[in-house]
Amino acid sequence: MRLSKKGINKNLEKEIFEMLYQLIADLKKPEEVKIFLEDALGKNGLVALAKRVAIAYYLNHKRSYSDIRENLKVSSATISAVDRLRKSKGFSLAIQKIEADKWASLWSKRIENLFKRKN
Repeated sequence: MRLSKKGINKNLEKEIFEMLYQLIADLKKPEEVKIFLEDALGKNGLVALAKRVAIAYYLNHKRSYSDIRENLKVSSATISAVDRLRKSKGFSLAIQKIEADKWASLWSKRIENLFKRKN
């Protein structure tokens, strides 16, 4: 989809963005998010977004450009662009959420295993 060069009313623009942000916040299950993003972004847009998030995550974990380029099949220019953005509020928040989820999942498994051993 191409964007029109004509701007829309600022109040309307604010309203539609608030609606979009609220919609995303209201999506509760990963399957709901998947369905929405696949339809909204299309396959290529979704793959590009997923790769950008993965690049930021891997860079935070000190993976090399060559390793990321080889595994995700992206260019050095893409990695560099994400590298510049990964300290931004949005990417920092995304990485924090991923790390928190990984930490919670790890400890959940450890606690579950602890109770299995006791029984």
